[in-house]
Amino acid sequence: MVQLYNLHPFGSQQVVPCKLEPERFCGGGRDTLFVAAGCKVEAFTVVGQELCQPRCVFSTLGRVLRLAYSEAGDYLVAIEEKNKATFLRAYVNWRSKRTENSRVCIRMVGHDVEAPFSETFRDQMSIVEMPLSEAPLCISCCPVKGDLLVGCTNNLVLFSLKYQIINEEFSILDFERSLVIHIDNITPAEISFCVGYVAVMSELEVLIVKLESDPKNRESVNHHPHKTTNSTKQAEGISNETSQLESDDFVICQKPMELLGEKSKQSGISVTLESTGLADEKIKYFHVRHLLYRRFAPDISSCLLSDDVRLHSLQLLPIYQTGSLTSDRKNSSQEKVLLSLFCFFSLPHVGYLYMIVKSVELLSVYQYPEKSQQAVLTPQFLHVITSSRKGTSVNPKTPPVAEAGWNLYIVNTISPVQLYKEMVDYSNAYKTAKTQSCIHLLSEAHLLVRAALMDASQLEPGEKAELLEAFKESCGHLGDCYSRLETQHSHLALPYYKMSGLSMAEVLNRVDWAVEDGSQKYERGLIFYINHSLYENLDEELSEELSAKVVQMFYAAEPKQLPHILCSPSMKNIDPLTAIKYLRKLDTSGFSSVLVTLAKAAMALKMGDLDMHRNEMKSHSEMKLVCGFILEPRLLIQQRKGQIVPTEFAVHLKETQPGLLVASVLALQKNNKIGIEEADSFFKVLCGKDGDTIPQLLVDFWEAQLVACLPDVVLQELFFKLTSQYIWRLSKRQPPDTTPLRTSEDLINTCSHYGLINPWVNVLISSESLVDKNYMEDLSKLQSLICGPSFDIASIVPFLEPLSEDTVAGLSVHVLCHTRLKEYDQCIDRLLERCPEAVIPYANHELKEENRTLWWKKLLPELCQRIKCGGEKYQLYLSSLKETLSVVAVELELRDFLNVLPEDGTAAFFLPYLLYCSRKKSLT
Repeated sequence: MVQLYNLHPFGSQQVVPCKLEPERFCGGGRDTLFVAAGCKVEAFTVVGQELCQPRCVFSTLGRVLRLAYSEAGDYLVAIEEKNKATFLRAYVNWRSKRTENSRVCIRMVGHDVEAPFSETFRDQMSIVEMPLSEAPLCISCCPVKGDLLVGCTNNLVLFSLKYQIINEEFSILDFERSLVIHIDNITPAEISFCVGYVAVMSELEVLIVKLESDPKNRESVNHHPHKTTNSTKQAEGISNETSQLESDDFVICQKPMELLGEKSKQSGISVTLESTGLADEKIKYFHVRHLLYRRFAPDISSCLLSDDVRLHSLQLLPIYQTGSLTSDRKNSSQEKVLLSLFCFFSLPHVGYLYMIVKSVELLSVYQYPEKSQQAVLTPQFLHVITSSRKGTSVNPKTPPVAEAGWNLYIVNTISPVQLYKEMVDYSNAYKTAKTQSCIHLLSEAHLLVRAALMDASQLEPGEKAELLEAFKESCGHLGDCYSRLETQHSHLALPYYKMSGLSMAEVLNRVDWAVEDGSQKYERGLIFYINHSLYENLDEELSEELSAKVVQMFYAAEPKQLPHILCSPSMKNIDPLTAIKYLRKLDTSGFSSVLVTLAKAAMALKMGDLDMHRNEMKSHSEMKLVCGFILEPRLLIQQRKGQIVPTEFAVHLKETQPGLLVASVLALQKNNKIGIEEADSFFKVLCGKDGDTIPQLLVDFWEAQLVACLPDVVLQELFFKLTSQYIWRLSKRQPPDTTPLRTSEDLINTCSHYGLINPWVNVLISSESLVDKNYMEDLSKLQSLICGPSFDIASIVPFLEPLSEDTVAGLSVHVLCHTRLKEYDQCIDRLLERCPEAVIPYANHELKEENRTLWWKKLLPELCQRIKCGGEKYQLYLSSLKETLSVVAVELELRDFLNVLPEDGTAAFFLPYLLYCSRKKSLT
């Protein structure tokens, strides 16, 4: 008789009838159970039947000591004992075994199969024998790759799974003895292997290492028989000394120890690798990285080693994404991506779970109420077999011969969704008690559903949808717990509510607003969730009723946050009278600040009370108001559905105090509360402009950015924006849509990037009457920028084309740019042609130092040539020539002066300048 206790997650059972007493058994994927008894292994089909049916049976060499199945490769491996000798054998293609007397092929590992016999393997089971130099103690199959690791007394032997390809349609599974891992000072009782991670467990110790494939440390692999290292000899000496002491009636008990990461090298256990693959084949693993060493102390209360301190149930559990099996049930390694890896092992009364990928840390410790015999970890459950204090009573009875036999019972778990619902129902008992028990139970239910979703490839579409719904519901339940119970983790209400998919209104409607004694206490978790949700610019507007409850909640629990939450787009429907009532309470409570003032001013605008709005705005200086907007940018700028939306407050400031608005947005940008592109978009939307149309308020903002001396990275972008706008308006004679906040004179006086305009420019401009004030302001600002020290002239020249040189405005800009590029000859020609009266002022200002030679090399010959041609500008050229000769006579010696004069000139005209040049030396 079998009695089952505490089997809450189990829903049904299946019976496996056995003729002999089962000695070993293991699962064979999702459809098979292997049972070893006597000298036979029997396979049973376990899918969808209460009574499992025999599938096939095959003989072994002797009694089976260890049994393991690998889904990758679909093979069974066993350690078998016969005549006190142990053998390691793998059973492949076992599904082809129809009857016990069916033909079986026995072959040695790594031997190529001859062609005439290869086709016969297609429909018959093969037994692959794997001889070892030491007796095998334990085995483990990699759940991802299918490689086999065998534990012996002093080493671990790795057999890599491979396939002998016979033809395009058929291949034979085989193994290659590819690596020997030599270990000293630990005898493996159990091992576990998964994609290069190796866990070794003795009675009191656990060691986890990773086989690395980094070729940089290739020298650490031995290609010869293993040699004992000094550290090994030292450890052996300690072991011998310990044995000697123990033989003298002393028992040496080492201290418990936990070493993580590289520190686990200090365990005293030597691990070295010896490659046994073919020399011309690529070595898979090159060196060892130590991850974990854990040692437990024996129970010294008794003289003999107690079973209570022996470790059991070592397991590496991978969490990975899986692909589907191929037609011949081979699972390609590319179809599995390892997401995480865990290691579990257990003492009789406590289990330990470690994470060993990325970082090594202890995740959980499981206390058992009873002594455990065996434990198995799955992604969803930890299954533990314990011995109950009640006993599991067995009534000896000799059955009739016809009924002789044994039964194994497969207990099936109920569906995760059904178990989840039961756990939620059970948690309702703790709902009003406000204890941690409710959170603990709901967390277990949440993890149950979450783990089931991680293996979604095994789910039907309907099951996945049901699990997803349960997942969201569990997140909502946990959000409720963390929002209402006073815990140190109350902030977790936010992520759980987010994962639940509940809207803010739905969460608020789950709150119990009823108050018996008139005083309402709001827990930190709920306040934390609402506060962060209102900051996230959600596209959700709360009703007037819910908005009022939120205001009431924050006034009671977080009064300093009240001005902030009133600025959230989600609070759009709040009654302004209600909001002002609570804001005034803050004033009387000592929370008065510029932020409270701005919040009241915003609500006054919402009510249409302009007098109240003006009074609030006058109560603080403009500088303090700017600081208030920095504290809460949403007073001016909000986001809805991913789009920037100016507030009613910002629209009002645009009409009444544009300077304050520009200064505030600039302060937001300087304090990283708004980006450059967002600020530009804000002014465009505010002024009702779209596309490439630039409002004057945005130009004012750009000019304010220059005045504020922003970093050089932004500087050239600003220059380009401003010059492009100035040039566009000058070329189109387009006036600004509003009065500029700063004149060119203001910018020159306050901003170092705007330089003094060169004097000759004024002469040039005055040659035509420009009566449009806005036009002159844009022209002066552009000229001032070009004359400034920071402007990159070369970058703007290609964009000057719309600004024609036919106007003096365009000519002045072109000549300024080419002058900054040191193209003086070209500039002189343009001025002589278009505005001769500006040539001498230009030369006096620009032709200095190394450029003074242009007076006589360029300007003098050009003037003489144009005078010869005559024309209506003759007198202007003549006047300019006289001033040029006066400068040249001062600069040059008499001989050099004579050389630069034209040969066909009138002597009487040049004589006064020659006399001055000859007398200047004596005068000095």
